[in-house]
Amino acid sequence: MTHGHTTGTGMSPEPVHPHDPAHAGVPDATAGMPYAVPRQRTTPPAPDPAPSGGKPGRDRYLDLLRSIALVRVVVYHLFGWAWLSVLFPSMGVMFALAGSLMARSLKRPAMSVIRGRIRRLLPPMWAFAAVALTMMFVNGWNPSDDPDRGGTWGLIELFNYIVPIGAPPYPWHVGSPSGLLEDTWAVQAAGPLWYLRAYLWFVIASPLLLWLFRRAPWPTLLAPLGLTAVVGTGLVTVPGETGLALTDFAVYGSCWVLGFAHHEGLLKQIPRYVSVSCASLVMAFGLWWASGHLGPDGWDLNDIPLAQATWSFGFVVILLQYSPSWRELPGRLANWDRLITLSNNRAVTIYLWHNLLIMATVPIIDLFYKLPFMQSERAVGALDGSYTLWMFSLVWPLIGLAILAVGWVEDLAAKRRPRLWPNGAKRSAGRRSGTGASHRG
Repeated sequence: MTHGHTTGTGMSPEPVHPHDPAHAGVPDATAGMPYAVPRQRTTPPAPDPAPSGGKPGRDRYLDLLRSIALVRVVVYHLFGWAWLSVLFPSMGVMFALAGSLMARSLKRPAMSVIRGRIRRLLPPMWAFAAVALTMMFVNGWNPSDDPDRGGTWGLIELFNYIVPIGAPPYPWHVGSPSGLLEDTWAVQAAGPLWYLRAYLWFVIASPLLLWLFRRAPWPTLLAPLGLTAVVGTGLVTVPGETGLALTDFAVYGSCWVLGFAHHEGLLKQIPRYVSVSCASLVMAFGLWWASGHLGPDGWDLNDIPLAQATWSFGFVVILLQYSPSWRELPGRLANWDRLITLSNNRAVTIYLWHNLLIMATVPIIDLFYKLPFMQSERAVGALDGSYTLWMFSLVWPLIGLAILAVGWVEDLAAKRRPRLWPNGAKRSAGRRSGTGASHRG
């Protein structure tokens, strides 16, 4: 019995479709590039999706951005506030940070970099898929009998839970509406997997994209926006999952390439007032376009591809242009150091599991209705009115439990010693005691 409390539109997966988130070295010499690249002012960003645990030179500003992006994703999926997609376009930020890291890593042979990225991505996904698929099968789902993806093709598509080259199958309704979880839980739980698919294809395409960027930076940077104007506005319609994947690639492609521009130093060559002014104009266009193409959730940019692409692009330009390149978090931000370190070290775990954990708060809170002092109408009404706030309060301890339970898989995927709670506490203690340890994640 859920007392009618579900996550509603707040749990609709990002972004625009119904399926919805270690390496040292300096850039290669820039000979042959069409633009001169000055010495990097920005230290290399933390690895994404699982930062390295033992290498110096982390950019804590980028770590902070990634942590904010993760928190915003959780809050958006819980409360469903459309304005959050305008306040902080998390997915664009996450793709830009990943693109910057990828450009850094591609100093090494491309195939080894791609293998390393895929190796880091897949084991955490396998852990999630093992739990999610078991729950689906136990609740009676048979992919070969699915009306949308039935027969042999439904079984073949299960491969996307092993390597997310396409959209993984899942039932739109499974279990009982009166069960512990609402019967649409599979849709909600599998929603975040679109990000892993997009990330995988960006990783595979990165050697070619970086080659193009170094020869024609501006056309490569702006081409995804042009592609979004074609496939994200209905001008050209590509049906099915292929169209959704292409739209994702177009919407966030410029953010990924902005990561290249940040790492290669292109953004630092542009006067700040010029880049911020141009970015603001692009963002203004995004809002103007959104105003005439509002979706079912109003100003939710996840439903408006061209607005999402342009707003995210301009927003990321400003964030990266003002990048202060912190080696340590300054001032009061230092109080959040351990949580930021933890969230960066467990970014994939948090992203994969947060939707399922949000739904898991519902049966826990429903137990409160059975307490002796909750039998009056006033008490029930008070709990009804604060239900979502209780969900918000409970989801973070559940995320912490998930980090303890399965987060160590990220370490195994990165070929590191498994750690239960990698928040940098020992390192911070050593630094305070005068050991001179560098700030690593």
